[in-house]
Amino acid sequence: MVRTDAPSHMRRSPHLSDEPVSCALRWDTVDDPPGSGVRLAEVLAALSLGVDLGFGQPMEHVLRQCRIAMGLCDLLGVDDQTRAAAYYSALLVNVGCHTDAHEQVAWFGDDISFKATKYADSKSKLDEVTRMLRMLGAGAPPLQRLRVAFAFAIGGHREVEAMIAQHARLARSLAEELGLDTPVLDALGASYERWDGKGWPGELTGAQIPLAARVIQVAEFVEVAHRDRGADAAVAFAERGAATQFDPTVVACLRADPDKVFHGLDDVGSWGAVLDEEPVLHTLSIPQLDQALAAIGRFVDLKSPCTLGHSEALASLVSGAASRLDLPPKDRLNLQRAALTAGYGRLGVSNRIWDRPGPLTVAEWERVRLVPQLAERMLRQSPTLAPVARIVGQLRERLDGSGYPAGIEGATITPTARLLAGADAYQAMIEPRPHRAALSPADAARELQAEVRVWAVSTLMLLKPSSLPPANRPNVGAPTSAA
Repeated sequence: MVRTDAPSHMRRSPHLSDEPVSCALRWDTVDDPPGSGVRLAEVLAALSLGVDLGFGQPMEHVLRQCRIAMGLCDLLGVDDQTRAAAYYSALLVNVGCHTDAHEQVAWFGDDISFKATKYADSKSKLDEVTRMLRMLGAGAPPLQRLRVAFAFAIGGHREVEAMIAQHARLARSLAEELGLDTPVLDALGASYERWDGKGWPGELTGAQIPLAARVIQVAEFVEVAHRDRGADAAVAFAERGAATQFDPTVVACLRADPDKVFHGLDDVGSWGAVLDEEPVLHTLSIPQLDQALAAIGRFVDLKSPCTLGHSEALASLVSGAASRLDLPPKDRLNLQRAALTAGYGRLGVSNRIWDRPGPLTVAEWERVRLVPQLAERMLRQSPTLAPVARIVGQLRERLDGSGYPAGIEGATITPTARLLAGADAYQAMIEPRPHRAALSPADAARELQAEVRVWAVSTLMLLKPSSLPPANRPNVGAPTSAA
């Protein structure tokens, strides 16, 4: 939604579409498909680790809140449908919050710092708004902060309210694309409402809010309080929000038996515990897994207007090159999945860095250098996705050792990782960035050829033969260099 009274540099970006979901993953449309060995819960758990980083939280925050939600469901004695809705919604509730990170930086200076304030102890919604106002223009010179505050006062506050309200809608949209049931969609759509009706978008109040959403609201906040200050502090936090932010019945259940809700939370890793709690075993077929990874990749790409469509374009590039190289089917599949998931680590870096038009500081570069490791960490806990994680972890390595994060070189970099690295570099060149315009495909091809010392010869398979000088056109039938 573009508001004419907001300054042009703060208007909503065109990458945030209101188009309905056009292609949803359905569980009843594949007749005896080959299994991938991956459950939907694994894919959502992997994504949740990136969502954690985007909120300035340690990994497994979302997994822990899912465990808390399941404990609350046990105390409340909910039916199976509500339990399933709470489970999947707990894993997806904040997935839409990075989709307008570009706009969050324009208003608040740093999208991750802004989102991290969500869990501060607030006595009322007024406290939340006051905290938001204090962050306007954070990190900018005083005059610029004054301009941002003025823009916010004359109409920008409506822009920000619309942004926050849209987060729940976008989370619901991803759940719909993943083929989740209506109770999950309803819970996600109401996940930012409050018991007193003063939430976002402010259309529901009290028992009108689905019970699964009311459970998640408590679980999300008390997870942070429990991790930081212990069980007593978590219960006290929930009690302060009872009948205003939170459902008083859910809070009463927590107060009655906190040991049951928090039991083992710090003693057992949450990845396996959450997978064990999955109410419905949604095991994905190979096509369903690839559809799910593509859907999440599209969502991750929304973090910046410059990366819209990057993951699927990258997957298309490596798919064509893999065919020309006649890679084994398993390598092709892992390479395709690596292309769809390579950007997941970007969630852990603020758009204050991604959107910077000038040079990065040393500290900012150090954060960027972590991106492949973050993506690898998100994926590697799934046995099926572990080979994909290894490819993604080498995304920024270079043959001459000039890459990162490990600075490995030559044959130490896997052939599939070399191909993905070259494809990602080429795709990035033909996309705009804050510090430069997009290159033409021909110019990008020349750049890739000029830096052949850092790419594998196989990388030239990414390019159409017509774009290469005759001397550089690869012989598709010949083996490529190990370099």
